[in-house]
Amino acid sequence: MQLHYSTTSPYVRKVSVCIAELGLDARVERILTNPWDPETNLGAINPLGKVPTLVTDDGHALFDSPVICEYLDSLAPVPVLFPPEGVPRWRALRLQALADGLLDAAVAQFVELNKRSPEERSEMLMKRQLAVIRRALDALEREAGSWDEHITIGQVAAGCAVGYVGFRFADLGWQQERPALQAWYAGFGARPSMQQTAPKG
Repeated sequence: MQLHYSTTSPYVRKVSVCIAELGLDARVERILTNPWDPETNLGAINPLGKVPTLVTDDGHALFDSPVICEYLDSLAPVPVLFPPEGVPRWRALRLQALADGLLDAAVAQFVELNKRSPEERSEMLMKRQLAVIRRALDALEREAGSWDEHITIGQVAAGCAVGYVGFRFADLGWQQERPALQAWYAGFGARPSMQQTAPKG
């Protein structure tokens, strides 16, 4: 398999954490890709032109991160990160959706601040995204104490989302008034899969 990745994408990190947790590192060739480079051929592989993109052994390109992560989990003898059915599955998928929504807002905020000139930025959009980030972090704070020790895709997504907010928006101080989430992340962030995939650059 080939994983097209960038070193700072939180969606790539989510996939990379899954690869590590599932013990699939030896099966994945990593191809460093800059999706912002106009010369990249990523669009010929993934028409959305985004990372992560996973090319399977039979040549199919998979995207985006929820699809890639579930595919990787399907390679295990039994599901590891995606509960197969019932309430546990919906809880894990719901948490993944919450964390991915937090990531969407945080990435949009970063792009607005760093890829647009000051005169092109939308104050309304930035205020809205910041409100989403704070609400999502508050929701994770309320739920963090209920997560059990079995790691699911929801917790992987939450860990990568919280890590990205800390990486890109350190001045936001997400830890303030969120002790349950902070305590959970201190433990989850120490996992080898999280340490190995910490963003660079």
